[in-house]
Amino acid sequence: MKNTVLTFKQAKENGEKLTMLTAYDYSTAKLIDEAGINSILVGDSLGNVILGYEDTLSVTMEDMIHHGAAVARGAKNALVVIDMPFMSYQTSVYDAVVNAGRLMKEGRGDAVKLEGGMEVCPQIKAITACGIPVVAHIGLTPQSINAFGGFKVQGKSAEAARQLIEDAKAVADAGAFAIVLEGIPSVVAAKITKTVPVPTIGIGAGSECDGQVLVYQDMLGMFSDYVPKFVKQFANVGDIMKKAFADYIKEVADKSFPGKENEYGIDPDVSDELDRLY
Repeated sequence: MKNTVLTFKQAKENGEKLTMLTAYDYSTAKLIDEAGINSILVGDSLGNVILGYEDTLSVTMEDMIHHGAAVARGAKNALVVIDMPFMSYQTSVYDAVVNAGRLMKEGRGDAVKLEGGMEVCPQIKAITACGIPVVAHIGLTPQSINAFGGFKVQGKSAEAARQLIEDAKAVADAGAFAIVLEGIPSVVAAKITKTVPVPTIGIGAGSECDGQVLVYQDMLGMFSDYVPKFVKQFANVGDIMKKAFADYIKEVADKSFPGKENEYGIDPDVSDELDRLY
């Protein structure tokens, strides 16, 4: 059954937890989708884990469209949400609508996600007015790391916590059907979750959110450049992959791969004729 905006709404109403993971390619999206995930986020985190950038700021619209379309081809049931990259929506409401439309038409997304609170409410209103579902994202918003002075937990003071709560109410009122809460104290996330009528999806925001999202390379132990406190590694796939690569190198070197079972045969008569000729 295809997950939709209505799925998210009903989950909140019924107290059912939502699950979201990132994906950036067809094969991974297909595996995640078959596992039964509610939503796949084509995150601009691809800048870090796929393209090797130090942050998400260099990711382009073309990057998001390219990877979004690949994921959409692999996800049959999960709701595909595509991140709007840095400066694709901050410049103007017009740019936000045009770029959101491109992510839907060319990237084949089911929804878009953008970072920010009250300051992006005009963009959210305009995008949703065009029939494009929007996920908001507040708290530790990676596109603003230069303004934050690095990857720092947000909402730790009373004033900052109140601002996050007001931002959450504002983006929900503007039309966002869900809100990602990143890098904020669990107490603050719980209050936001109780306050807003739309589902909250936490990443480093505690267990009281309506759902959770992780970067799949983080939760599988495939990305070790840095591991945030909020990450749990559900498997050590990175070590398994490195062992498999090492085994492949060894077997090629000692000629045990490819074996007879990996080779194609030929008719004996043809083989005999080749022997006579060569």
